[in-house]
Amino acid sequence: QVQVVESGGGLVQPGGSLRLSCAASGSIASISTMGWYRQAPGKQRELVATITSTGATIYADSVKGRFTISRDNAKNTMYLQMTSLKPEDTAVYYCDILGRRDGSSEHVYYWGQGTQVTVSS
Repeated sequence: QVQVVESGGGLVQPGGSLRLSCAASGSIASISTMGWYRQAPGKQRELVATITSTGATIYADSVKGRFTISRDNAKNTMYLQMTSLKPEDTAVYYCDILGRRDGSSEHVYYWGQGTQVTVSS
């Protein structure tokens, strides 16, 4: 079994900051790309940022310059540092990893349950 758990969400005022974490555990042998997605009420899930095993990153235009994605490969953990938060950043944030289980040669996607981020005064 592979578990993916997000943490760090909460309520923050506009202009504030939050740091999300995503930890993968269980019988996981390796992780390729990791990513953050978000889904606001009534909207489709959208890409926020991704990071490869070598540190290459991609950001959605809406978060460039405000969010920073990073990872600690030794801990199978990924982070999303969010600054200058806006009300439109309010959403459930999901972690997605492309990983390979112990004993398998195939990479598959694993998703977390999500963590709520609310930006409001």
